Amino acid sequence: MTELTSEFTQSLFDNYQKNAKFSAVENAATKNGLLNALENRASHAANLPVFSVDLTNDPVSNQKQSGRCWMFAALNTFRHKILTEFKLENFELSQAYTFFWDKYEKSNWFLEQIIGTSDLEIGDRKLKFLLDVPQQDGGQWDMVVALFQKYGVVPKDIYPESISSSASRELDQYLNKILRQDAQILRDLIQNGVDVAAKKAELLQEIFNYLAMTLGLPPQKFDFEYRDKDDQFHKFEDITPQAFYEKFVDIKLDDYVSVINAPTADKPYNKSYTVEFLGNVIGARDVRHLNVEMDRFKKLAIAQMQAGETVWFGCDVGQVSNRQDGLLTMDAYDFSAMDLDFTQDKASRLDYSESLMTHAMVLTGVDLDAAGNSLKWKVENSWGEKVGKKGYFTASDAWMDEYTYQIVVRKEFLTAEELAAYEAEPEVLLPWDPMGALA
Repeated sequence: MTELTSEFTQSLFDNYQKNAKFSAVENAATKNGLLNALENRASHAANLPVFSVDLTNDPVSNQKQSGRCWMFAALNTFRHKILTEFKLENFELSQAYTFFWDKYEKSNWFLEQIIGTSDLEIGDRKLKFLLDVPQQDGGQWDMVVALFQKYGVVPKDIYPESISSSASRELDQYLNKILRQDAQILRDLIQNGVDVAAKKAELLQEIFNYLAMTLGLPPQKFDFEYRDKDDQFHKFEDITPQAFYEKFVDIKLDDYVSVINAPTADKPYNKSYTVEFLGNVIGARDVRHLNVEMDRFKKLAIAQMQAGETVWFGCDVGQVSNRQDGLLTMDAYDFSAMDLDFTQDKASRLDYSESLMTHAMVLTGVDLDAAGNSLKWKVENSWGEKVGKKGYFTASDAWMDEYTYQIVVRKEFLTAEELAAYEAEPEVLLPWDPMGALA
């Protein structure tokens, strides 16, 4: 091991002070912040928010201080359809309703994983993985499908936001505290040879009570009435959330598949993958991804938008992202002013834990050249209207190549070979694989 000597450190001082550029950047960064000091103005002009395919300008939603982007993105794709078909204005589906049932189902999922791993020692890495984060706000496409298919949806006015759905830190902190305690209770009983089915049911009642008191008891039936843009009055009485989904959304979720781009050596293209321990609803379909090359990945997204339908997608939104101006571009900031050059490619960033999917949004447009190739992409975010262009972002094509990992498209856009690969027995990835990251 090499010690940092005072002589070596002095040489670093001397080399820094010889470069006048560093002093200029130091003054700018310490006064204005790192990214403000390095912002590249040319990136704005190169990514104007004008698109040859542009599906919607509906008002954006706001997930606030919660990790529900995957739900917001899915519900936003439904909302575009509902607004058009039923001539509605300013309508949202309840993200809090889906959030309640996700917390409930994730709690059961966690307890089942604890029971299933009861033979593992406390120091085992897989058990530690479960206990580190018993549940969290994030999720995957197949997980939100499981919730919609089991619980349906309701209008936001029927089950509105609460403090704990909009700012979920306290809810999560104490739910995880309950779940870790429950894990110990169940493991102790199993080690003593006790059947834990009755005890688990008792623990789930306690969890349900906690969620209902924190988020509000979700409706089982409700009345829904509205006036459309033609001033026609409509009323539906005593409707269930499942029936509401069938009437107002009516999207066959089994027709959609998750497609990823993970160019790492351990994930050959045109194969399907799932992730150990990843899910929320026991009895629902597994999380499954088809891995394809990036050019094909983008063509699938374009095909769905050209057919008039927006695209749920997952990315690493914090990478070279100008949040306030809504720009996702590789040249958003000029780090050459600091003599820094980030050279890792997409596969290396995945392998070395530099990047993974962190956020889900909706692709609502794309700008194509004469040959049909993408130039830039229109993105509907769920951070409210105060960022970007009234909540919409622009992603450069190069940024999409590097930091987008997942899209959801209809099966009809896949080739027969791709569909067969998706439906084949998936390879099971380790619980901590980056393709198991939750948006």
